[in-house]
Amino acid sequence: MKINTLFYTVFFSLIILQGFAQRAKVASADKQYDQYAYVDAIATYERVAEKGYKDEKMFQKLGNAYYFNAELYKAVKWYDELFIMNKDQESEYYYRYSQCLKSVGDYAKADKMLEEFNKKSGNDKRAKLYMSHKNYLEEIKANSGRYNIENAGINSEFSDYGSSFSGNKLVFTSARDTGGISKKVFKWTNQSFTNLYSSDVKQNGVLGEPTLFSKNINSKFHESTPVFTKDGTTMYFTRNNYLDGKKGKDSKRIVLLKIYKATKRNNKWVNVIALPFNSDEFSVAHPALSPDEKTLYFASDMPGTLGQSDLFKVSINLDGSYGRPENLGATINTEGKETFPFITDDNNELYFSSDGRPGLGGLDIFVAKVEKDNLFKEIHNVGSPVNGPQDDFAFLIDNKSKNGFFTSNRDGGLGYDDIYKFTETKKLTCEQVLAGIITDQETALVLPESKVSLFDEKFQIIKEYISDDKGYYTFEVDCGRTYYVRVEKREYLTKEVPVIIEKITGKTDLSLALEKRTKPIQIGTDLAKTLNIPIIYFDLDKSFIRKDAAFELEKVVAVMKQNPNMYIDVRSHTDSRQTQQYNKELSEKRAKSTIAWMIKQGIESSRLTGKGYGETQLINKCADGISCTEQEHQANRRSEFIIISM
Repeated sequence: MKINTLFYTVFFSLIILQGFAQRAKVASADKQYDQYAYVDAIATYERVAEKGYKDEKMFQKLGNAYYFNAELYKAVKWYDELFIMNKDQESEYYYRYSQCLKSVGDYAKADKMLEEFNKKSGNDKRAKLYMSHKNYLEEIKANSGRYNIENAGINSEFSDYGSSFSGNKLVFTSARDTGGISKKVFKWTNQSFTNLYSSDVKQNGVLGEPTLFSKNINSKFHESTPVFTKDGTTMYFTRNNYLDGKKGKDSKRIVLLKIYKATKRNNKWVNVIALPFNSDEFSVAHPALSPDEKTLYFASDMPGTLGQSDLFKVSINLDGSYGRPENLGATINTEGKETFPFITDDNNELYFSSDGRPGLGGLDIFVAKVEKDNLFKEIHNVGSPVNGPQDDFAFLIDNKSKNGFFTSNRDGGLGYDDIYKFTETKKLTCEQVLAGIITDQETALVLPESKVSLFDEKFQIIKEYISDDKGYYTFEVDCGRTYYVRVEKREYLTKEVPVIIEKITGKTDLSLALEKRTKPIQIGTDLAKTLNIPIIYFDLDKSFIRKDAAFELEKVVAVMKQNPNMYIDVRSHTDSRQTQQYNKELSEKRAKSTIAWMIKQGIESSRLTGKGYGETQLINKCADGISCTEQEHQANRRSEFIIISM
């Protein structure tokens, strides 16, 4: 941007300022349904865990069960075990663990867990920028092609930039030489110092011949970037540190920038004053007004700036005084330069220029959605043809006509910087819907009246939805954000999953299947399936109980102790390798080994029968002479636990 050379001098330095847990409603373990009895999965896990068995997923489920039911002090026990077993957990477990630790007064450890959560959830700004803008050229391409642009028709061979609407006029900055008795030249560019000019905006959008804006405002130094109140009686503008014939300098004797205010009386601009938050030691420039005219946005390198220059805001009080300037924060500002803010007249969007974000050139124009609480959503590059390989800045748009102006030093212009006019043909919007169907994990039947909760990346509740009669739920969500979806329903285990929303308009499907907390059993039920016990228990040619098998078998023992009238038939199977006779004998040994282990755990021998079936009941194609993978063969080495009496 050639305006850099205008402002960086020994006289004048311009920074181009340019659930928590929701209570899960679950059925009690002893609820009965007609002729069925029910197994409480969590109670079973707890009995197994109390016997000293350790399993990571089991500890997750136990901790979650109490966390989602708001019994945080009980969840601590199982989250303790989880992190002792494996400290490398997904980010949400650090958050849950932290909340639970606070419930027992362990704030020091809770804070450590929160620190880890922040690291895990990607709070490092550099990592976030990298991840969110990894394919930034594709994102910019998707945003491009929404403007028809052309030369504004008011440019000179000098620098013209920084326009603003005032009634039916466009007021802008220019270094053009309009003559006069006293001609003051900016030595670094051999151009005149910039002044404010205005052009009539005609009905067809054509701009009239530029004229000097106001002798009372234009001084012998630089004036630029004005903004006006709607009634046209007050203006804010940027000028060198110069007022009433006095020039102010910083400690290095450099003249910086300040924002000034002027009022209009009898058709003249008078009472020029410097705003109270200006300073001789830093620059303040490029004012922009909120639609209600209660907030002034600007760019500055004042103390508290995150980068070379940041965007700030300050409240304008009813008595004419000003609040304390506030940095717009890391959502907007980077380690680079943020400058030239502009707020749309519906207060929905903030436009600004930045060289601290991935873009097409030096300064690119970006836009951020303004939230209801005046915070800002994720930043978007407005794309080409507004942005290009050079500097693009000073964006201005009339929301009603969709016409506007911006400044660029791109090739093909008339001067150093030129003003271009544009028409917006398509709004830059990314609209996403998150939706899905809630079903039963076992039966695949839809689950109406399921409570679906939407959380942000910090687990703050956003919205809740009750699934309809088809199990369907839907949320309007923001593009490019991470959310957590939690589903709760009576008699089912609560389920919570993260989801990343794409950065393009569309629909994100997240259908979830819930596991029943209490599961029906009857004569003929295979407890291995009911308890989600893996079908692989035995190594090749072996009949001893592996450690992982012992953990799974303990679930069957727990259920049998809970149901003393239950009798089980243990059925052991092998793969097809080896001879049929060998496999028959091996499966018999495995059945006997399983029964013997269960008897040692306290189950009466009279309640257990068993038989080995060898390779006679394969569950896949892997019979003799057929080539199969090791995984396919392992699937056939299994045990079943069939209820024969209750």
